[in-house]
Amino acid sequence: MLNDKTVSEKAVLQNYAHGDLLNAIEAGLTKLGKSKENVSLDDLAPVDEFHIGSRGATVHLMQQLAFSAKSHVLDVGCGLGGAARFVATQFNNKVSGIDLTSEYIATGNALCQWLGLSDQISLQQGSALSMPYQSNTFDGAYMMHVGMNIKDKTALFSEIYRVLSPGAMFGIYDVMRVQAGDLAYPVPWASNDVDSLLANEADYVNALQSAGFKVEAVNNRHDFALQFFDDVRLRNEKNGGLPPLGLHTLMQASTGQKLTNLMSNINRKLVSPTEIIVRKV
Repeated sequence: MLNDKTVSEKAVLQNYAHGDLLNAIEAGLTKLGKSKENVSLDDLAPVDEFHIGSRGATVHLMQQLAFSAKSHVLDVGCGLGGAARFVATQFNNKVSGIDLTSEYIATGNALCQWLGLSDQISLQQGSALSMPYQSNTFDGAYMMHVGMNIKDKTALFSEIYRVLSPGAMFGIYDVMRVQAGDLAYPVPWASNDVDSLLANEADYVNALQSAGFKVEAVNNRHDFALQFFDDVRLRNEKNGGLPPLGLHTLMQASTGQKLTNLMSNINRKLVSPTEIIVRKV
């Protein structure tokens, strides 16, 4: 019999499956007049930072975490490793990333190789609920748009707490429930309400505190999200269509419907991307 964890992981893998992602990214780079030999970190940002706000959201979260140079940082649910590459490059950190989706890990490691970052970044396939790291390993950690795919958030945060060193900062940037109401589906992280494992801010705080973390700050990023989507729309209209690389590279034909539903859910104040900054005590 399949347990809840197995069913949830299967849904996650189905939702994020692409099939030919690395070639799709290479094709987008060709349209940009770039190749894997001369691609830059900024060229990849529209596709490899799969969260609301892309690079801007990453910068905002990292400014609050303020990881020290040469710290060893954990990226939980790293996806293609875009945030990991930004952190490694901007702050001279060593970054380890873990993600359930093997295609994302294989693609992410290829992108690290293109940028000459393979010695600084290690991405591997695995579950965030049972990570292959020793206790007290990391000087800091973050996760971006991950919790919506994990039901047992107390177990998730307890596992992250285990692998962090005392005093380490941990930042979360997830889509969270704001109030009750029927959501429009599909959205980027799930096709239906059964596979969408949203929780509200209070649930996150309680789970984090149960795991042992001290909450330092909570930031609702509702207005930032709406402005981001509006900016993307205006830019696409000005340029006469979608750019060579973007979230549509990942979500393919379902992109328009998923993003339209997500914006509707945010506009109706049913959900909102939210940051929570905590410390291991």
